[in-house]
Amino acid sequence: MKELKNKIVVITGAGSGMGRAYSLAFAKRGCRLALCDYDAKGLNETVGMAGKLSGSPVCHSAFDVSDKRSVEGFANKVKEELGSAHIVINNAGIEGSGQPIWATEEDSFRRVMEVNYYGVVYGTQAFLPQLLSQKEAAVVNVSSIFGLIGTPNHADYCASKFAVRGFTESLMTELNDSSVQVHLVHPGGIDTNIARQEHSQSFSQHYLKTSADDMVERVIHGITKNQSRIVYGNGSKKTELGARLLPLTWMKKFTWHEMKKVIDLTHYDSRTLNENTRLRK
Repeated sequence: MKELKNKIVVITGAGSGMGRAYSLAFAKRGCRLALCDYDAKGLNETVGMAGKLSGSPVCHSAFDVSDKRSVEGFANKVKEELGSAHIVINNAGIEGSGQPIWATEEDSFRRVMEVNYYGVVYGTQAFLPQLLSQKEAAVVNVSSIFGLIGTPNHADYCASKFAVRGFTESLMTELNDSSVQVHLVHPGGIDTNIARQEHSQSFSQHYLKTSADDMVERVIHGITKNQSRIVYGNGSKKTELGARLLPLTWMKKFTWHEMKKVIDLTHYDSRTLNENTRLRK
């Protein structure tokens, strides 16, 4: 997809962070935007900023992307107000519990999967008929470098991002002969506000270094060049290389060495574990 001007672009999670950066970047390129987010206040701020840049009304709606009916309703709203979408950026996501598996509540696994994975599934399914009606179109699903490797204290988040990866790679194959480009994005450490909880602050300070604007420009470049997999951001290249080349035995040791400095080790105290789950620091 070479020309972006006047394209209808749908972006989920547009109220802050990467979603806002996507919105402003596409607005600068003269695209017509359809934005959504769970946070109505943040969404309205983005709508105002993007509208000034694009000079066009912005279609928008506040809802939870894990609600299938709301996503489908938004797809209908976009088609009625703007027409069929050309590009869909399934960007919305939340962080996990930040605790090891044995200390993570079932509700956290479910909630993270509902937003990070099912939000992508619902967004793809709801807009796919619109995309297929266009002569050229693109769907961009955001995974993570944590969709390339499993990391300690992030099993809920990693599971959701691995799921996005598997779903999107299947979608790529299914749409291989269609007019719809499929892009799978694995951001590295991007400086956004996704890491909001107290336990995430050390990780955020050490790893979230790449600006959201830089990441967005890399993704847009990938769309114009039809690059299926986009890996970019702090730590992304060495993570991708390790995931591809290192035996799992080595990779888990390397990952533990890198991560143990920035995660909450409270639940790794042997006094909190029985003999079957005791781990060494």
